Amino acid sequence: MGKPKAIVNAMIYDFERFYENGYVLFDEKIIASGPMTEFTNQEYEIIDGKGSLVLPGFVVGHTHVYSTFARGWMNTFEYEDFMDILKSQWWKLDRNLQDDAIHYSGIVSGVDHLKHGVTTLIDHHASREIPGSLMKLKTAITDTVGLRGLYAFETSDRFHIKSCIDENIGFMQHGSAMHGGLFGLHASLSLSEQTLRTVKAQLKDAPIHIHVAESELDQEDAFINYGERVVERLDRHGLINPDAIITHALFIDENEARILKQRNAVVALNPSSNMNNGVGLPNYALLKRHDIPVIIGNDGLGAAITNEYMNIFYATHLKENNPDAFTLDDLKAVIDTAYQYVSRRLGIKIGRFKRGYQADLQIVPYIPPTPINEQNAMGHLFFGLFQSFRPKDVYIDGKVRLENYEVSANLRNEYKAARTHAQQVWDRAEKEGEHS
Repeated sequence: MGKPKAIVNAMIYDFERFYENGYVLFDEKIIASGPMTEFTNQEYEIIDGKGSLVLPGFVVGHTHVYSTFARGWMNTFEYEDFMDILKSQWWKLDRNLQDDAIHYSGIVSGVDHLKHGVTTLIDHHASREIPGSLMKLKTAITDTVGLRGLYAFETSDRFHIKSCIDENIGFMQHGSAMHGGLFGLHASLSLSEQTLRTVKAQLKDAPIHIHVAESELDQEDAFINYGERVVERLDRHGLINPDAIITHALFIDENEARILKQRNAVVALNPSSNMNNGVGLPNYALLKRHDIPVIIGNDGLGAAITNEYMNIFYATHLKENNPDAFTLDDLKAVIDTAYQYVSRRLGIKIGRFKRGYQADLQIVPYIPPTPINEQNAMGHLFFGLFQSFRPKDVYIDGKVRLENYEVSANLRNEYKAARTHAQQVWDRAEKEGEHS
């Protein structure tokens, strides 16, 4: 990689240590960090960070890359309940996603996330094309844009079950420090008993990635058809392995929370999407009471994870009618939990500027208008930078992926080409509507 790089004269903050005038020395991994008084130039590649804050890259704990092509889609339907959103919006979109559209959705999503300081995505994919679809995403997001990724195909009775299982199992067998796989399941309400038994026979100790109780319909379906709640049903089938990602969990109860804690599962909250769909607000208080690890995702709604950090903060205050119901320390905890999760799954260390951690970092211009130190740095982030978050440079594995706010010319060209493929997806969906 050539000589190591040194970001100097910058504010350095990794959610643990803060240096008002410090440096970070790195190649593909962090070599050292500290105050400028300890820095000695030994022919490093110098990057002047004056007037900037250096942070670790962010992790999106749950997203749907294919939803990239929903932007601007004039798809109208009558709404009665959450199932109408699934059937008329998302299922209609994903079953018309095929061929190169999967690749280009990954390019657009990867670039957009990169521009918001995201260096790792945890994706939950669905498309008409099943075999090879996760590799197409990995090629676009990880190999081309350069983000780390954890990928899964959402197995559902809407699809050919064996193809879904083969896609998940096959992809999980070829991981690296840059990418890995989880076993995707859509939701209890779209998974039969036979499907869950078939999945269990193949799952072994792999973690699942599944929507749980995103709306009350999921719980109603489980209780009416199986006489139990969603988490109880999944647990009866032995599907909740350690590091399972349980997404949403808006309507789980105390017993379900106990099960998730016992099984060492992780819950991914997506507050903006929940509010957009009108289904409810995350029950962070329940999860915190049971000491369940929480990560934050965007559910495919936009690419600015800082918006999700702000929305979980404010939404929890509203839900609990208590401005202390979610604190900046809680926010640090969920950000750290995402770093720890990715570190476990990829066999690396991210999220700190300590020796041996991967050099996934971002440089964000910021002139603090008030004093800044280790105790109040989160306050500067949340009430200052997160309002309009825009990193200037982003490095992943020590490689610059965003420089002076721009990606490479080749990526810019691919990004522009995505529009044609989005139109083709919309055209297929429109023709489907004409014949339905």
